[in-house]
Amino acid sequence: MSTLFAIRPLTFDTTFEQIPDDEADTTRQLIDALHGIQEKTSQDYHHAVRSVHAKSHGLLDGELTVLDNLPPELAQGIFARPGTHKVVMRLSTNPGDILDDSVSTPRGLAIKIADVEGARLPGSEAQTTQDFVMINAPAFTVATPKAFLSTLKLLAKTTDRAPTGKKVLSAVLRGAEKVVEAVGGESGTLKSLGGHPETHILGETFYTGVPFLYGQYFAKLSVAPVSAELTALTDAPLDVNGHPDALRDAVNAFFATQSGEWEVRVQLATDIEKMPVEDASVPWPEDESPYVAVARIRVTQQPAWSDARSAAIDDGMLFSPWHGLAAHRPLGGVMRARKPAYEDSAEFRGRFNGCPVHG
Repeated sequence: MSTLFAIRPLTFDTTFEQIPDDEADTTRQLIDALHGIQEKTSQDYHHAVRSVHAKSHGLLDGELTVLDNLPPELAQGIFARPGTHKVVMRLSTNPGDILDDSVSTPRGLAIKIADVEGARLPGSEAQTTQDFVMINAPAFTVATPKAFLSTLKLLAKTTDRAPTGKKVLSAVLRGAEKVVEAVGGESGTLKSLGGHPETHILGETFYTGVPFLYGQYFAKLSVAPVSAELTALTDAPLDVNGHPDALRDAVNAFFATQSGEWEVRVQLATDIEKMPVEDASVPWPEDESPYVAVARIRVTQQPAWSDARSAAIDDGMLFSPWHGLAAHRPLGGVMRARKPAYEDSAEFRGRFNGCPVHG
């Protein structure tokens, strides 16, 4: 914790959020595009899935324990007091259609923390949970909802089309990404289109990517593997070719015999110019404000995925950063757009499947 004392967190100011005049129209178009993806996939599958992160690879029950003796800057919101909470974790990949894992795309983690006390965000008053929605990158692939809309319209046209072609394209993109990384770079675009490395999902570190309130401050959050069994899987190759559900099978195989632990870490903002709220594509510099541990998540040996678990969580549960405490209000355009988009997606799933979706 000694690093924290060198950090002077920046108090959040409402002027840090700048809402464009046309944001409502952009959000409406985003919802329409996401809705179109769901309509297409539900017709094909005769079952409604999420418009993004449709395919789950692990559905885990665990416990989150807030660390003792956190300094005041970190003891905020759900981390304000020590304690243990039940948690549900959903590991996924980002397309809105169910693809073979040989189409290798970025990974996601959604967590739902139970029995959280405190003033609630509007619309989540009936819940007692805190949700965090994460990706395996420290920043979003695009800066704003409008930029995301351009990408989404392109992806929507490819939904559930030519799966064999997608596999071939993914192999080409993975090769291109290796070339970029060989010279010290990285391309979020190549990864998002299918060029993500073929690695074990349990070795990933996940990030909110975009900020949220942290009491009087604002921050990003990460969940990083720390137990030896999980860290051994970081960047570990995984053969996905010819194995449509290789990621899911690998997660199931791991938790059939082992447990795992992750560290929950917070990065407090210290400079609004270097750590913007509205540009979601900017990684916040960790040399100025490192991620600092505030909690641990432990998952014990268990079936990591089953049809019954999928019915309960994939079909019956909504993960949204807007389900939580007012002390952790989501910030920025990407987060603002997520609220109605996630609500529309959940409403569609519940209506099409005849299965109410709950928070």
